[in-house]
Amino acid sequence: MGRLFGTDGVRGVANADLTAELALGLSVAAAHVLAEAGTFEGHRPTAVVGRDPRASGEFLEAAVVAGLASAGVDVLRVGVLPTPAVAYLTGVLGADIGVMLSASHNAMPDNGVKFFARGGHKLADELEDRIETVYDQHRTGAPWARPTGAGVGRVTDYTEGFERYVAHLIGVLPNRLDGLKVVLDEAHGAAAYVSPEAFARAGAEVVTIGADPDGLNINDGCGSTHLGLLQAAVVENGADFGIAHDGDADRCLAVDAQGNEIDGDQILAVLALAMRDAGQLRGNTVVGTVMSNLGFKMAMEREGIELVQTAVGDRYVLEAMKAEGYALGGEQSGHVIVLDHATTGDGTLTGLMLAARVAATGRTLAELAGVMQRLPQVLVNVPDVDKSRVSTSAELAAAVAEAERELGATGRVLLRKSGTEPLVRVMVEAADFGQAQAIAGRLADVVKSALG
Repeated sequence: MGRLFGTDGVRGVANADLTAELALGLSVAAAHVLAEAGTFEGHRPTAVVGRDPRASGEFLEAAVVAGLASAGVDVLRVGVLPTPAVAYLTGVLGADIGVMLSASHNAMPDNGVKFFARGGHKLADELEDRIETVYDQHRTGAPWARPTGAGVGRVTDYTEGFERYVAHLIGVLPNRLDGLKVVLDEAHGAAAYVSPEAFARAGAEVVTIGADPDGLNINDGCGSTHLGLLQAAVVENGADFGIAHDGDADRCLAVDAQGNEIDGDQILAVLALAMRDAGQLRGNTVVGTVMSNLGFKMAMEREGIELVQTAVGDRYVLEAMKAEGYALGGEQSGHVIVLDHATTGDGTLTGLMLAARVAATGRTLAELAGVMQRLPQVLVNVPDVDKSRVSTSAELAAAVAEAERELGATGRVLLRKSGTEPLVRVMVEAADFGQAQAIAGRLADVVKSALG
């Protein structure tokens, strides 16, 4: 069996790759690893379980809840809430385990199981490996230790989760948003009700699109992976800016008043200066990834702010932040972590803090984001290849070396395998867009021929 966990939990096509049986088994294994169910006399382990609105989340939630309860874990079922809400509630309620059912920005047929440890923190690789080991041992014949009678877990609907999370978001804002008009694209996802409520309570005039989830339309032509509708809505409504979330609302992208995209690097730049000015940017450092635009790095250098870069994935950003005590980090894709207020990327919190900076300064989002100039960056996803060989192919290594010689000091090349999809991602950055596009296309062809 190959490794089940990717960069963000266990994902696959629901009821094909990710079955009810797999979700149940993983939940029991997680209970044995994370909650150590039954090993402490008098200890009743607790789990918080939430999901996004995907139709498949209904049966997968039932499987996860059944698995946890069968292992002696009491379950607080919070229903449809964003991933960061489940992480927050796991921490504030003192739960042993958090579980979020979502495939984030993926299309509706996919789903995923994401676990959080005590405190609402994502799992380290070694914990994921232990869960897989326990699950695989059971799958190949080793019996579970099963409680009976009063030892089985109890299941409760925790309806207070929505209000408690919204109150938390409002409580950490540095200032109100009165006078701002904001369009919110909720991707028909997990933040469809949370995000508009939070922005309205903070004082903004809110226009919503993509806020009618029916279980089938999540991420369908809307949200952070499809900004066209938001760009049009911002201009049409004369809004100050727009905010787009993905299906589980752990990321945030923005659109300025003219309909121009503001990506995660630009959002990080705006928040980094805001936190520096407020004396909150610990170590005078922001954490990004190897995908961070060179323009972001140059802007931070100009502002006297250090940039630490990690592997792609907000979990690696978070690990670096926790290791050194940094307060702000994130990804170009819109995962932004404000560690004083969240244990994971929180798209609603990010949008609120961005809006608060606009309101506090009286400057437009375009002006604030102008602190950095994005260098042209071309990303090509190459499907249907053996992504495991991306770092070992001699043919591919030679092509990359030639591209790097051509770019010199004015650009860079990055090839990486996707942690959530069967893809190899080819990224080329250059001072000239045409050059970046040509080199990316050439490398994509080599990936196809070498790894196909």
